[in-house]
Amino acid sequence: MSVLRLLNVQGIARVAIAFALLVMLTLQKLETVHWKKQSQTCEQLHQQEQAAFATTVANYRSAAAQAELADKANVERVAADQRSINERTRNDYEARLAAARLSARRLRGQAADPAATLRSGGGAPMPGLPTSAAGPAEAAGEDRLPPSDRLTATRAGHPARRTDQVGEGASERRSECKRQFALAAQLGVP
Repeated sequence: MSVLRLLNVQGIARVAIAFALLVMLTLQKLETVHWKKQSQTCEQLHQQEQAAFATTVANYRSAAAQAELADKANVERVAADQRSINERTRNDYEARLAAARLSARRLRGQAADPAATLRSGGGAPMPGLPTSAAGPAEAAGEDRLPPSDRLTATRAGHPARRTDQVGEGASERRSECKRQFALAAQLGVP
């Protein structure tokens, strides 16, 4: 009888409520397990993305460092090539200048000694040239003085082109002139 007493309407409602609570508790446990797995999966994906990002950043930094080193090496190579080209050009220029000076010296020597040319069996005797015309023609500079008179005017204090008033870049021009005179002295050109 006691079972029948429990099976009345209130007892059946209590059993139904207990069963419903048991089902809800079971569903809650299953859902908790599902979301824990989902959370772990998301955490792993996040860690993989962070690792991939760190690798990408490291690769870009490495590539930038390599590019910078390559740029520096290229700059050094280009500078060395330019120095080499400049040196070859300077040497070629100096050789051509020395050859031109030597040729000019030879021509001056021939023009200064016309009698020796006649003695060598040239043609009919010709009148000699005056000494003023024996050298090459000199054009007037921008101060209207030929180069030979310019030096005299400079030493006398003439305002036309004094050496202490040559302006900006004078030390570079002086050092270049000294270098050319030293080269000419080595080659024996006056």
